[in-house]
Amino acid sequence: MQTLRARRAGPERQMRLSRGWARPARLLITVFGVADLLGTGILLLPVSRSDPEAASFIDALFTSTSALFVVGLTVVDTGAYWSPFGEVVILCLIQAGGLGIMTLASLLGTVVIRRFGLRMQLNVQTETRAPYVGEVRGIVGRITATSLACEAIVALILIPRMWLVHDIAAPTALYSGMFHAVSAFNNAGLSLYSDSMTRFADDPVILIPVAMATILGGLGFPVLLELRRHLTAPRRWTLHTKLTVHTTALLFVGGMVVVTALEWTNPATLGEMGWADKVLAGSFHGIMPRSGGFNVIDVGAMRDPTLLAVIMLMFVGGGSGGTAGGIKVATFAVIWLVVWAEIRGHPHVHAYGRRLSSSAIRQALSLTFLTMTVVVVVTVILLIITPFGMTSVLFEVVSASGVVGLSTGITADLPDSAQLFLVVLMFAGRIGPITFASALALRERTRRYDLAEARPIIG
Repeated sequence: MQTLRARRAGPERQMRLSRGWARPARLLITVFGVADLLGTGILLLPVSRSDPEAASFIDALFTSTSALFVVGLTVVDTGAYWSPFGEVVILCLIQAGGLGIMTLASLLGTVVIRRFGLRMQLNVQTETRAPYVGEVRGIVGRITATSLACEAIVALILIPRMWLVHDIAAPTALYSGMFHAVSAFNNAGLSLYSDSMTRFADDPVILIPVAMATILGGLGFPVLLELRRHLTAPRRWTLHTKLTVHTTALLFVGGMVVVTALEWTNPATLGEMGWADKVLAGSFHGIMPRSGGFNVIDVGAMRDPTLLAVIMLMFVGGGSGGTAGGIKVATFAVIWLVVWAEIRGHPHVHAYGRRLSSSAIRQALSLTFLTMTVVVVVTVILLIITPFGMTSVLFEVVSASGVVGLSTGITADLPDSAQLFLVVLMFAGRIGPITFASALALRERTRRYDLAEARPIIG
């Protein structure tokens, strides 16, 4: 009888884990799905349009999805197409999406951690000291306070600069500064101006705060909280923070150098600028592909090597538990550490005095492969149903799946069917990695036996 109970315990426990995973996953999808439909419904109201005529369903749905999931792709001119009421709705969607994503990502982390055994919980809490092992109320409070504080600081810099230097009327500067501060920190990339931030291309007082807000929002809340506590003591940083900060710094520097160098002599982008403005604009565009979405030069006029580099940066994205998209920098770092260990012939993967678990490696590889598969499939479909070339379509698909918002300028010209594909991709690009990574962690179990080892021929 005791043996029979033991045999049943394994499947029953797995079923409980599966049901436990399904509940937060369904909650995440349902909450954002309902919020997206609500935002679409409000934008369909005539009061949301600058013209008396109501918006079309696809325009409202695409704009709502882009704002809620802090993507930044647009099919209409935000400042001209929508009324002030519609712009406020978009701003609220960005704020709700940014706060909601960070909060729910952290809460899912709580579910994941508490599904592990007591020993594992204690080990993880000791190693991470991250907010998702605390109380729910504390998580939400810290995320909200940190977000609002960062947005307020950026707005206080942008507002007087727009008013006093760029001759924007005080009420308009107040509204514009607040809108762009929220959009920047939440990595939305949505702008009230048809040329995004191009009019400020030579103003470092505008571009640097926007870039810094994008970086902070993209690092992820667990990293921000730890940096707030131990900014001057890197030795006390957790493995996740070290991987995220160091990899982010390398990608930012590499992106800034590559974009600036490749576009330095391009007359359609940086070529006609002075050297200081070239460095400023090129550096800004080296940061934005990580999920920012703003632009100060014509992305569609960039050279093909630059576009390929930007696509790669968009695919990686930003930090976990934040507003950035992509496969995340920690995932990217783990994959490269696996490659480096294999090149050196090491049986285990080490980083910063720690050995990476096999489950973390499998999850990183699985998430990356799944994302690549989705990108390839959707790219092939859009190449079939649209007249645009490979580079433009791939750029658009990676931008949507990585919730970046940069575009070569084809978004509004895509047919409705292609725009609907991008809507689904934006939804999946934001929700998918969070839920998929949580699912992999929650479904992990110890196997009571193993099979004989065999080795296929690799390469």
